[in-house]
Amino acid sequence: MTSGVTDYYAVLGIPRGLNLSLDALQQRYYELSRQLHPDRFMQKPEAERQRALDMSSALNDAYRTLKDPVKRAQYLLGLEGFDIGEQRSKDVPPELLEEVFELNMALEEMRGGDDSARPQLEQAEKTFAKMLAESDQELAALFVKYDAAPSREILTQIRNVLNRRKYIQNLVSEVEKTLIPT
Repeated sequence: MTSGVTDYYAVLGIPRGLNLSLDALQQRYYELSRQLHPDRFMQKPEAERQRALDMSSALNDAYRTLKDPVKRAQYLLGLEGFDIGEQRSKDVPPELLEEVFELNMALEEMRGGDDSARPQLEQAEKTFAKMLAESDQELAALFVKYDAAPSREILTQIRNVLNRRKYIQNLVSEVEKTLIPT
């Protein structure tokens, strides 16, 4: 673990892993929240009150991160020393090159006032939403595999799926912004 980074698994007192039971995680969070609630420390010395506040804050951060599968995976990758920087737009997954090219053309047409591209964008939105769902299923399977036998190879696969997912999510966001201008 990188120094200076809070170990959210340790904060929650749970084993490090990716395939977490959300019910068990929530139950543990509520249990610790009750123990650390600042109101329980009102009559204690300032140092204890501050410690409870700090721990409560770390607990909230841990729960927010670990309850979301994507954030959980990114967090664990960071703990394990993986670079999890932003997906760059030039890093188009090869299998998406054709779809991205067509999508960019349709986006430009729509932004230029040509509403005839709307059906193509709506279809692209559905296609990319399906790809997101497939990425989530792939992540879930990799989480189970990692927890059964943790390895850097599986973490590399997870990072690749997360990068692809982030790229697809950005495409969906672009389509949504164009279809529903603010």
